[in-house]
Amino acid sequence: MKEREKVLNLRRREMVETLKLYGIVNHRVLNAFLEVPRHLFFDADAVGSAYNDGAYPVGFGQTISQPYTVAFMTSLLVERCSSGKVLEIGTGSGYQAAILDALGYSVYTVERIFELYERAEKLFSRLRLNITCRFGDGTLGWMEEAPFDGIVVTAGAPKEPGSLLQQLAEKGCMVIPVGNSDSQQMTVFQRKGNDFIKERFQHFTFVPLIGKEGWNDSVFLPHF
Repeated sequence: MKEREKVLNLRRREMVETLKLYGIVNHRVLNAFLEVPRHLFFDADAVGSAYNDGAYPVGFGQTISQPYTVAFMTSLLVERCSSGKVLEIGTGSGYQAAILDALGYSVYTVERIFELYERAEKLFSRLRLNITCRFGDGTLGWMEEAPFDGIVVTAGAPKEPGSLLQQLAEKGCMVIPVGNSDSQQMTVFQRKGNDFIKERFQHFTFVPLIGKEGWNDSVFLPHF
């Protein structure tokens, strides 16, 4: 077991070195990636893929994002919102939420697929992470806990959900991929009173953001 952990720790350090080569320079973000064992968010038979440079399926049509994608989104957040209360939309495996927790944020996360919500909540408890989970439609946010200093949306949206924008605190920012079903542009919205300053970055491909203020689930069902 010790040898296995040694190998996994080495691979985690190699992953972080790769992130540096890709241009991730924020030391807080890099340290969080060193601190959080990504393999704990994989099924036992998939641990060997945990530190590969790519996304990986976690079931129910969802994925754990490529390490670079998580690091890029997290860096955008940290550079504009260094601390405070953060809402994650799309808990999935729980890895992004754990990274945010390692950065010292107070983390709230919403998942629409009950099995993933239940799995992540149990994992957070086992790892003793102070992350608050909710099962529901993430496109509507979490009004009872608003306002949030930051919001991270881990699925591709056709447009920015108005409910999420309204749940941002003053100077708070939302990081969200926006675009069509094939490709989305990473976008940041920062609140200035009743206005939202928009910044656009590179393109990615995410699973769709399903919900009342996202994509309609029927759009992605097969047609015969």
